[in-house]
Parts: sequence; structure tokens; C-alpha cells
Amino acid sequence: MDLGLILGLSLGLGIPIALIIGGFIGYYIAGKIFKKQLKENPPISENQIRMMYQQMGRKPTEKQVKQIMSAFKKNVKK
Repeated sequence: MDLGLILGLSLGLGIPIALIIGGFIGYYIAGKIFKKQLKENPPISENQIRMMYQQMGRKPTEKQVKQIMSAFKKNVKK
């Protein structure tokens, strides 16, 4: 076989395969980082939940606030 043919095939097949594998690895790592950040910094706090209830004209119980926070935490784990 000619050296040029081997080099051409290795580059022609190696680069696209490496890009595809790198894309999958990058997607996986980005998902892990995003979930970690959501867990550490939830998009909503207990005070924000209380304010939402007050804007609706309701007085939230501590149980309701904890239920909503646990629902957010449960969805982050998925």
C-alpha cells in the first residue's frame, strides 16, 4: 500500500470519528456540570416561594414550602 493512501484513510476516518466521540464526551461532561450547578444553586429559593404564595394572597405553611423545594431537588437529580 502506498503511504499516501494510508495517511489519507487514517485522517479521513480518524478526524470525523474523533469529532463524534469528542462531541459525546463534551455533552456528557456539560450535563454533569449543569446538574451540579443546579444542585448547588437552585433556580428558586424558599423566600421566593413564600413571595409567590403571598402574591397569590395565600399564607404558605412551612410544609408547603418544603414540598416545593423537595420537588425541585428531586427533578434536579434526574
